[in-house]
Formats: sequence, structure tokens, C-alpha cells
Amino acid sequence: MTHPLLTPRRERWLLLTIAGIQFTHILDFMIMMPLGPQFTRLFGISDAQFGLLVAAYTLAAGVSGLAAATYVDRFDRKHLLLTLYALFALATLACGLAPGYGFLMVARVAAGVFGGVLSALAQTIVADVIPFERRGRAMGIVMSSFSVSTVAGVPLGLFLATHLGWQAPFIGIAVLSGVLALAAAATLLPLNHHLKANDRPSIWRGIGMVLVDRNHQRAFAFSALLMFTGFTVLPYFTIYMQANVGVLPEQIPYIYLCGGVATLFTARLFGRLADRMGKVPTFTMLALGVIVPLLATTLMPRWPLWAVLIVSTGLFVFMSGRMIPGMALVTGAANPALRGTFMALNASVQSAAMGLASFVGGLIISRDAAGLVQHYWVSGLVGVGASLAAMALARRVRVHSSKAGPRPTL
Repeated sequence: MTHPLLTPRRERWLLLTIAGIQFTHILDFMIMMPLGPQFTRLFGISDAQFGLLVAAYTLAAGVSGLAAATYVDRFDRKHLLLTLYALFALATLACGLAPGYGFLMVARVAAGVFGGVLSALAQTIVADVIPFERRGRAMGIVMSSFSVSTVAGVPLGLFLATHLGWQAPFIGIAVLSGVLALAAAATLLPLNHHLKANDRPSIWRGIGMVLVDRNHQRAFAFSALLMFTGFTVLPYFTIYMQANVGVLPEQIPYIYLCGGVATLFTARLFGRLADRMGKVPTFTMLALGVIVPLLATTLMPRWPLWAVLIVSTGLFVFMSGRMIPGMALVTGAANPALRGTFMALNASVQSAAMGLASFVGGLIISRDAAGLVQHYWVSGLVGVGASLAAMALARRVRVHSSKAGPRPTL
């Protein structure tokens, strides 16, 4: 059901605020991948060690998601969001102040602990206040934060890293998070209606009810496959582009800029399409569509930049696009009375899948004597297999729908 005070104007502000928070969280994670060549060179680490640095964030988020399941439904969503966001900003600042690989690893773990729960909580808030029938559009707005992070965040972060050092993007994200936290405190309504239910189960009983539900189990497996599809490939994208395809370091921002601009337009389109055509058909279309650019990326020879941009933009569009109907399905699968607990556990599942995929990708690829990345195409095949499995499982996820009804007014 919708929040009783959520007018259309307040709904837009809520979604934009959530999108802003998601922007910093996504950027904090994404900025690591194009900085891979810098980290491997400056810290003298292998590609596998860099993959572990990426995986540490996601695995920490997975563990924190398990812990969050014990408390996320016991607090006002707004207060919990602000607390976790402040701690996330501090952890990201610590990343920017890290003197070496070991300290950075610890700081990334801390950022993952708070960032992973943030993502789940943001999705829970959207599912709490937006009816399922309009949730595709709402998820499109929130997921546009991915587009903005690639259009503006990653290129700007790489510019700062090039001119001020690799620490600068993390310090910038921490400062921006502080500003957005103040904005969220001023604009978000109290979100505590889940606390007023008379039949709320105990913490551990609620977790047990979530875990034994067969529909929840299918949704968790589907969610894991969503993440696994991309993260055997994406953490090593920049490394492969520079080593094998011949893309220059100063050209990398163009890849993210073009991909981000395209997804900025397509995210809203896919959200509306999911509401009109249905979440499962839209997801199936996009999950099939991602296979071509995924394989093309991992098999790409030394192509001119314009050809690289066509393939990489397609990868961005379809990889992010399938998340819109996919996450609408996942949030819809949750028992509304246990949604916070479900989403916290789902964040844990997603983070674990991302971390495992990054680790597997790091084990698959290797370097030859000339420094070229080998077996990247195998990582692509693993991602294709995960996408096909997600398509099959999407049809078995049952959603808890709701009547759309008119928008609420004061």
C-alpha cells in the first residue's frame, strides 16, 4: 500500500532522494573497476588480487545483509537509512585515506558492510510505498542512478583519479554522501508503518518464515543469477579493454559516458515497458538481448574506438535494463509483512553472488607472456549461462500484487 501522506510530488522527491543515495553507493562500487589497472600497477598486485579487492566489498555486504535481517524490520526506515548512510560515507572516506593495499581492503570491507544494507533498504522503501502496478516505473527512476553514475560519476571520478590521485574519487563520494544525507533528513517522511502491525513475528521467527517460503527461495536464486550474469566479466572489463583491445586509459571515460547516456534514456523506457507489457516478458527480452554484447565484449579483438563504443554501450543498456523488471519481480515476491527481512537477506544473496562471480572471474582469466588477458571469453560463457537460467526461473517467481487505485492525496 502507499504511504498515507505520499502525494505525487512527495513520491517524486522520495524516489529522487533514494536515487541519489543509490547513485553514491553504486558509484562507490563501480569506480573500483576502471581503476583496476592503476591498482595493479601502484600496489604491485595481480588481477586475481584485484578481483579479491572487488569481491571483498560484495562479500562483506553479503554478511551484513544476514545481520541486517535481524533488525531491519524493527526500526523506522528513514532513521535506519540515515544512520547506515552516514557510516557508509565514513567508510568511503577511509578508502580515500588508505595508505596501502591492506588498509584499503579493510576500508572496502567496511564500505561493503554498510553499502550492501543501504541498497536493500532503498529497495524496501520503494516496495513499501509504491504499488506493484507502478513499481516498474519507480524502479526505472531509482535504477537511473546507475546511468547517472556512468554518465557523470565514473568519468568525473577517473578525471579526479588521473589529476589528483586514485584517492580523490573516494573522498569526493564521501563528501557528496554527506550532502545527500542532509537532504534525505529534510525530505523523507517517517517510514514506520511496518512497525504498527499487530501480528509481527519475532526476529528469528520472521527470518525462518522468509527462508522456508518456497517462493522466496526461488526469488533468492533468481536474484543471485541476476548478479552472477555480469560479475564474472565486469570487474575485468577495463583491464581487458586496455590490455587486449588497445583502448587508451584516457579513452576509458568515453566508454562509461556513452553507456551511461544510453541507459539514462532506456532505464525509464524499460520501466514503463515492464509495467505495460509485464515484468517477466520484459525481463526475458532484455536477458536474451544481453547475451550478444556480453559475448562480443569478451571476444573483442583490437577494434577501433567507435566499434568498442557500440558493443560496450549495448552491454551497459541490456545489463542494467534487465535489472529493472528483475528487481520489480524480486520485490514483488516478498511477503509484504516480511519485506524488510526478505530484502536484507536478498541483499546478502546478491552481494555473495557478486563476490563469488568476481572471484570466479579472477580465477578463470590469466595473462600470457605479452601481458594479454586469456580466457576472458570463458567468463562470458559463464555469464550467458547465468542469464539463461535466470530467464527460466523468472517464470516461476510469484508476485504479491496490489490494486493500483488512485494516487493518495493529503
